[in-house]
Amino acid sequence: MCAITAHYNDELRHVEYAVEKYSQMLFRICYSILCNKADAEDAVQETFLKYMTKAPLFKDSDHEKAWLIKVATNISKNMSRFNTRNATENLDELRQIGIKDSDRDIFMLIIQLPVKYKTVLNLYYIEGYRANEIAQITNTSPATIRKRLQYGRKLLKLELERTDDFIDD
Repeated sequence: MCAITAHYNDELRHVEYAVEKYSQMLFRICYSILCNKADAEDAVQETFLKYMTKAPLFKDSDHEKAWLIKVATNISKNMSRFNTRNATENLDELRQIGIKDSDRDIFMLIIQLPVKYKTVLNLYYIEGYRANEIAQITNTSPATIRKRLQYGRKLLKLELERTDDFIDD
């Protein structure tokens, strides 16, 4: 086997590994922004296309993961901006995209928030990142992330209270 073929096979295996390792997480992030299964799938696919065509060099797996999250988030935001459809997928599909039953209610509330809050809250509560890690991923200051978490929690609380009032009536 020639050196070029061997190099290509190594890169192909690395891409396959990245797709297997990160696709579910990226799908959940894209879905939380786009609220549409087909659009989220397209965003994840476009993310991995950029991954293959740009072929960035990463310091470590955390750097690679952060790059993928940032690209997927940006693609989803762009798709959302130009998406004139307001249809959403059936939220019963959440289990299929890897949302645990215990996270379902909070995820359903998060996806209704503005993008800058839902991205931060999703990464914090659903994916388990700390504020400093989210700041690095989103290229934002930790203070901004903490403020968005604070305001996002406030919006969630208001929505929960509104829902409780609706149920009590």
